[in-house]
Amino acid sequence: MSGPRGEDPLATIERLRGAINAHDVDAVVDCFRLAYRSEQPVHPGRAFTGREQVRSNWTQILREVPDLEATLVNHVVEGETVWAEWAWQGTAARGAPFGMAGVTVQGVVDGRIAWARLYMEPVAPEEGTP
Repeated sequence: MSGPRGEDPLATIERLRGAINAHDVDAVVDCFRLAYRSEQPVHPGRAFTGREQVRSNWTQILREVPDLEATLVNHVVEGETVWAEWAWQGTAARGAPFGMAGVTVQGVVDGRIAWARLYMEPVAPEEGTP
């Protein structure tokens, strides 16, 4: 099924990746439906609804990691659901390396993400690394 841009669900996730890498908060927000629902099963208190919170979150992330790069490592599409493995890396504004990795499961409706379950976690430094 394609969305208003003629996108299949994977194309929507690729558009999100491109918007993150372009550091374009408006383009990131445009990837989400107005009533977007976000869940983080490992951190249930972080759940929220609405794309204005998406704007707030990504504004803060891109401010704190100005060179953030998102890599779509792997994916599986089943109907309107996309399972995506991500690697996010960059340098935090304070100069420390930044890394997160994990999986997101998104429901894409009409070319926009309607809901997601995020399993993203900080990448731990290697043993013995200061």
